[in-house]
Amino acid sequence: MPSPSIKLLLAEDDELFRLGLRMRLQQESDLDIVAEAEDGETAVELIKQSEIDLVLLDIGLPGIGGIEACRQIKAAIPDLPILILTSHSEQSLIARLIGAGAHGYCLKGIPAEKLILALRSVASGASWWDQTATSMIQTQFQHPAPAQSENPLTKREQEILKLVALGKSNPEIADELYITPGTVRVHIHAILHKLNVRDRTQAAILALQKHYVEPDDSE
Repeated sequence: MPSPSIKLLLAEDDELFRLGLRMRLQQESDLDIVAEAEDGETAVELIKQSEIDLVLLDIGLPGIGGIEACRQIKAAIPDLPILILTSHSEQSLIARLIGAGAHGYCLKGIPAEKLILALRSVASGASWWDQTATSMIQTQFQHPAPAQSENPLTKREQEILKLVALGKSNPEIADELYITPGTVRVHIHAILHKLNVRDRTQAAILALQKHYVEPDDSE
């Protein structure tokens, strides 16, 4: 029995580009474009009117713009995944996308197969960030902001999540903290459960957004 299709909102103001996207995406049996928007306000309204599983959102929309549209969509439906389309990958933009609640972004002009993989990944609950974004996240974790009082993570979990964000493997984390790899796996499972995320990258991004990792006193 085939799996249900992913119902997609396509928000893009360039008509020719949107047409090309629609024609390519409609070739995939598991992707179903059920709504289209040419500006940010329309995108926000459509997610309230239609059953949507995933939003593909251009950052340069007219009106309120893509970032504000992303913020408003997440405020209305917090669990709705959003993949951003953009021509830029500056760290300042990535920080704004993370703050707005985006699950990742793709640069315009990437191969269609890679965009489709990104859509499927984000729809399944994963995140999609390129090396520029990953490097920025790692830099932020090297100099994190003070933790807030509602931090659900223990001190040990914070230590492990910081090392995860810096790209350390489970064996490397175990060596650094003088614990076993099995213990690291248990802690990471607890971190994902507490933060209600599916993967390590999402955990790192959420902790960055909410300042869940304390500064390293040795730095």
